[in-house]
Amino acid sequence: MNAPATTSMPRALPAEHRQRLMQIAREVSFPEGTRLFEEGAHAGRFWIIRTGTVDLDMRVPGRRAAVIESLGHNELVGWSWLFPPYTWHLGAEAASPLRAYEFDATTVRTICEEDPAFGRTVARWVGEVVAHRLQAARVRLLDLYAPYGSGTLR
Repeated sequence: MNAPATTSMPRALPAEHRQRLMQIAREVSFPEGTRLFEEGAHAGRFWIIRTGTVDLDMRVPGRRAAVIESLGHNELVGWSWLFPPYTWHLGAEAASPLRAYEFDATTVRTICEEDPAFGRTVARWVGEVVAHRLQAARVRLLDLYAPYGSGTLR
């Protein structure tokens, strides 16, 4: 799935903020099937996908976890690290071999506090991601569980 223009990291952050963020990135790889995080666990890091895909999922009582959205190149994996109490609202699993940039959440929050312009930019980007994911979750859950689906045409 391609990220909307406002949620893809290169489009969402100005060059100087993108460069500052990438200075603290660590390159990581995960095999297909690796759980990056579980709903309700501590959110201490986040990722930007280089290659591969990640499925975001939500626990549904009495059923298998529902895949809410699949993320790909340049998309942010995880937003719960920015908002107290810093616990994941969804789960995430590598749907294919994954290469990503990993960021320590505490370090990024500290930079956001020290540089208000950087912090505003990151907060706006993450807020747009949250809004997009909320809408995607709504549509997907209606498709899965509502009697007539979401009513959207695809």
